[in-house]
Amino acid sequence: MDARLYDALKLDNQICFPLYACSREIIKRYNPYLDELDLTYTQYITMMVLWEESPLTVKDLGDRLFLDSGTLTPMLKKMEAKGYLTRTRSTEDERNLIISVSAKGAALREKALSVPAQMAKCFDLEPEEAAALYRTLYKILGRPLPQA
Repeated sequence: MDARLYDALKLDNQICFPLYACSREIIKRYNPYLDELDLTYTQYITMMVLWEESPLTVKDLGDRLFLDSGTLTPMLKKMEAKGYLTRTRSTEDERNLIISVSAKGAALREKALSVPAQMAKCFDLEPEEAAALYRTLYKILGRPLPQA
């Protein structure tokens, strides 16, 4: 059998691998800044969504974050225990859980303001390169670019 047939199985030929490795590296670089906020990366992106739009249902939050309710539910419980958000049942449909930023969670936003600037220093990308990468990643996700 021709050995070239197996080239498709080489790790270096997989687009998923550098995406996976970059994701892990980026999150690792976030950790020192997020530790100061007492947030994990997933909790941080959750707060970013809620700072933009609160209240949200768990379903809407999951759609924004590409996460399912099985992943969100235990994390949201921990965040509620820290006092960063509240979880309440919808009065219109009790199957829907509504997530809202608490006063403590809103105050955390001010502390988080320095994180994006700190992270920008971690990567040697020109603004045009960063914008092109951003567009490409959203294309891979199959979603339109968010409006800035």
